[in-house]
Amino acid sequence: MTDHEPDGLPSQYAPAEVEARRYEHWEKAGYFTPEAQENPDAPSFSIVLPPPNVTGSLHIGHALDHTLSDTMVRRRRMQGYRTLWLPGTDHAGIATQNVVERELAKEGLSRHDLGREAFVERVWEWKSEYGGRILGQMRRLGDSVDWSRERFTMDEGLSRAVQTIFKRLFDDELIYRAERIINWCPRCLTALSDIEVDHSDDEGELVSIRYGDGDNSIVVATTRAETMLGDTAVAVHPDDDRYSHLVGTTVELPLTGRVIPIVADAHVDPAFGTGAVKVTPAHDPNDFEIGRRHDLPGLSIMDERGVITAPGPFQGLDRFEARPAVVAALREEGRIVKEVRPYLHAVGHCSRCGTTVEPRQSLQWFVRVAPLAKAAGDAVRDGRVELSPTEMNARYFGWVDDMHDWCISRQLWWGHRIPVFYGPEGQVRCVGPNETAPDGWTQDPDVLDTWFSSALWPFSTLGWPQDTPDLRAFYPTSVLVTGYDILFFWVVRMMMFGLYANRGKAPADAIPFRNVVLHGLVRDQYGKKMSKSRGNTVDPLEWIDRFGADAVRFTLARGSNPGSDTAVSEEWAAGSRNFCNKLWNATRFALMNGATVAATGTNGPFHTQESGTGGDPELWTNLSVPDRWILSRLSSVIADVDGLLDRFEFGKACEALYHFAWDEFCDWYLELAKTPLTAGDPAEADRTRRVLGFVLDQMLRLLHPVMPFVTDELWSALTGEDSVMMAAWPTFSFNDPGAEAEVESLMRLVTEIRRLRSDQGLRPGQRVPARLAGIETTPLAAHEASIRSLLRLTDAGQGFAVSASLVVEGVTVELDLAGTVDVAAERARMEKDLAAARKEAAQMTAKLGNPAFTDKAPADVVAKSRQRLADAEADIARLAARLASLG
Repeated sequence: MTDHEPDGLPSQYAPAEVEARRYEHWEKAGYFTPEAQENPDAPSFSIVLPPPNVTGSLHIGHALDHTLSDTMVRRRRMQGYRTLWLPGTDHAGIATQNVVERELAKEGLSRHDLGREAFVERVWEWKSEYGGRILGQMRRLGDSVDWSRERFTMDEGLSRAVQTIFKRLFDDELIYRAERIINWCPRCLTALSDIEVDHSDDEGELVSIRYGDGDNSIVVATTRAETMLGDTAVAVHPDDDRYSHLVGTTVELPLTGRVIPIVADAHVDPAFGTGAVKVTPAHDPNDFEIGRRHDLPGLSIMDERGVITAPGPFQGLDRFEARPAVVAALREEGRIVKEVRPYLHAVGHCSRCGTTVEPRQSLQWFVRVAPLAKAAGDAVRDGRVELSPTEMNARYFGWVDDMHDWCISRQLWWGHRIPVFYGPEGQVRCVGPNETAPDGWTQDPDVLDTWFSSALWPFSTLGWPQDTPDLRAFYPTSVLVTGYDILFFWVVRMMMFGLYANRGKAPADAIPFRNVVLHGLVRDQYGKKMSKSRGNTVDPLEWIDRFGADAVRFTLARGSNPGSDTAVSEEWAAGSRNFCNKLWNATRFALMNGATVAATGTNGPFHTQESGTGGDPELWTNLSVPDRWILSRLSSVIADVDGLLDRFEFGKACEALYHFAWDEFCDWYLELAKTPLTAGDPAEADRTRRVLGFVLDQMLRLLHPVMPFVTDELWSALTGEDSVMMAAWPTFSFNDPGAEAEVESLMRLVTEIRRLRSDQGLRPGQRVPARLAGIETTPLAAHEASIRSLLRLTDAGQGFAVSASLVVEGVTVELDLAGTVDVAAERARMEKDLAAARKEAAQMTAKLGNPAFTDKAPADVVAKSRQRLADAEADIARLAARLASLG
């Protein structure tokens, strides 16, 4: 039972007084565990939470991810599935190590002062005390994750999984060690994955340099003049006639005295710059590939901190100090063909510290991805895994069909250490989880890329490599929800490793997930990307404090559809809070008017047209038209929402629910229900109460997955039951087009009369005598009492005189405004408005008649002007008609 009696809801909804209490109850009751829905015949539904960094806090992107996942999980749970939403966190190698190193720096220490073992122990202490803050924040959002199964990428079980798959890949010759170009951070002193590099357009300087002299000279352009110290060739396109006579010859490299070859390579773009490029294989990924094709040496000219090591006058300079020094030396030798000029180009920065990333040739560990990537591509091509939206397939195939080998080693101390040992005579051995290296052997100092362990997440969290009950029940997982921006970085990696690790299973059972739902970025209301520099970022926790978790969730879900960016604003969050309040007030109205829920099964006292059984025949036979209308609309909304959620169209599902709940149920049905509830016929009032209770019950169930807190509080107050999250998902089916058409006619009539009242200057609550001539010959005759109640229309008594009228839905509506409106003042107001509308129309007509405007202005500006003219003309017609009706 709930804390409130059915008629004891507070007058206002206070999220802070409901959310923590509700969540604590759900968690203690064990509702988040599959065991709470134990049914051996029930289908399984599972999602593994994309593991947030252990250093992180809930940001708006997380809030969107979690809202969509929780919506799916809560719905499937109500549909009778054995559901598992498994939470956990990622050890976040670079980020976590940086945090702890900053803490050490405050004590005047570095990690080297502690040594590796003591430093790692210090990180574990930090993780125990401060890590996982985001998990508490997830509770505030309402995530119905199974906390009893929470995992961490470096817990004992997941570490065993990492070592197991590394050993298998190594033994299958899919892991190797080699010198390649990688992203290198001179501040963090480690290789970086592509996702750990943020690219921005930075102002640089483009300089053109002449190599060689006379007819054999050649000019190259570069933004990184200091790297020329490591050039080992100049490359031109094979079909570029300007340089064909130079291919195969050599040229002297300025400042060094070295002679380098001129080679032809199809990678060179003859239209860029001079059509000739310097080749520095040790400091550029494209140059590295050119070097491999032409067997060029790679000369490293700077150390791990970006300091020049090449012998000569620049040795010891930082890379950014060396750049202008090299240019000055070239200018002094007369080698600058074009003076330095500004040039905007893409530059990579370490996402953790902001340092400019240096492409660097380095000895690293790699995964040979070709066979793994092919399997990942095949799984989508043959339909075992479906991407939503399907438009993402082309991008996915573009990546998996042209993947480069994956650099998996990091020069860190925090992370899964590479399980490779070296013997005293150069022996190399990879050690599995049940193996040990011989005494005296040295373990590789590097750790694995964080994405390596997170690529195992869908199956390692379920107990792999052991054959566990969870692995059998919940793998493959059902859905992955994530942003399209990490489709390559994480999704593809999970696909590759899931298929590889489970290759002994049937192909349909080896995949890590059956559906991948890809959403876009969360943007501001103007569609701009959120950033601190713009000042348009949103803290979801601050919004939860102000508007409540349900309002934040509904705002995010309402703006989300597959593949599209989600726009949010404070105004929309406030509107969602108002929606919560609307539901609260509607439920209080229902309870105060004795609304009942006869049974907590799916359909209660009502049978469905599909089943043709059950329900209360007497109740069904005597239902009023408004009751049949709202039941028919409920049935349509259930079907619409089911279809939309099955297609992951969360935004459209929320729109359907919002308009049904606010517009149809609250604004129309509750108003129409007031007449039978107060008319004095007990049987009719009882039927309306039962319909009111049933529709509210079903509506709260439909809204629960996206708005869990307020719906749980209201549903418990309505039904006296414990929690709506354990109630059955609605399956009610009923179709009454006649009732829908009749009530829609009533709605059109009421809407037009409200507009007439407004045009006459009547206040909404002001009563006015009215005659509804001809209504007795229409189906609306049975609703006259409700119409008059909705519109505050009194009977036309003695002395009734028509002041305003209109004809709508076959009814002539006549109003007597005597004593309610100052007709002369109203005429004066309308004439003023009419003059303003005519002036607007004249201005827009003149503007649109001017070719200088229509031919040169942007199309959207011209379209807005045309719309302003149409609006003005409509106002003119409306105001003229109203003036005529005043006489």
